[in-house]
Amino acid sequence: MSLGDDNDGFGGSGQTRTRLPEGGTGDPYTSPRRPRGSRSLITAVGVVVLLIAAIAFANRGDGTQDTDNTSGSTNPSGQKAPTAATGVRPVPGKNGTIPTGFARDEQGAQSAAANFSVALVSADILKPDRRSEIVRQLFVQDKVAELETSFDKAYSREFLDKLGLDENGNAAAGMTYVSRTAPVGTKVTQFSDSAATVEVWCTGVFGTAGVSSTNPVTNDWFTMTLALRWADNDWKVESFSQKEGPAPVNTDRTASDADAIAKAVEEYGGFTYAR
Repeated sequence: MSLGDDNDGFGGSGQTRTRLPEGGTGDPYTSPRRPRGSRSLITAVGVVVLLIAAIAFANRGDGTQDTDNTSGSTNPSGQKAPTAATGVRPVPGKNGTIPTGFARDEQGAQSAAANFSVALVSADILKPDRRSEIVRQLFVQDKVAELETSFDKAYSREFLDKLGLDENGNAAAGMTYVSRTAPVGTKVTQFSDSAATVEVWCTGVFGTAGVSSTNPVTNDWFTMTLALRWADNDWKVESFSQKEGPAPVNTDRTASDADAIAKAVEEYGGFTYAR
């Protein structure tokens, strides 16, 4: 979900790059290797840029800035944070597909931030009915109305058209829209018993799987920063921002075809993420 710069409220200058169809009508996934440093590589991430740019628009004006914590492996108390999953069971239950009931401690805040990141960059956020439900579940009550309006403007019909989706956020017949995020790690940069700021390092797959897709599924690495508030006996999002990376070296693996990608999305379920 990369953007060119890290200047605005959600990961960049707000500029977007639109993927244009390549010459030919074959399956874009059949190319054995993704070329590097070429126009096709730049345009392949266009759908990812569009998605994050829309989230940036929805989140604009909340005053959140990207957190640049140079301490690396330490938390606010100065102790080194473990890299493996630790602690107790993260949550007692779920509200739909989103976990709820996080502990009122640093571990609970990290678990909440990881799961909230997944929901905020999911395919469901593009569907009007599900989007309203997600916003009401994740955000503090005094931000809900404002963000519902902002998200609706960001995910306009014009925006959905660019992704090849209809007004309900659904892909055309024979296509599967993919937007799935996987948290890699979390870091607390500020914490009190009523508020927390958590960075979530993520990777994900984004695009449209289908033989005639002009936005083939590609992957990205990014970091989300979530400002959380303790409200209604749980952690809720007050504001969030995004920046690209850290990203590893990209391998030259042979890309799977569209059918394999679509099948994987349908058959492999998501997780509840915990620190």
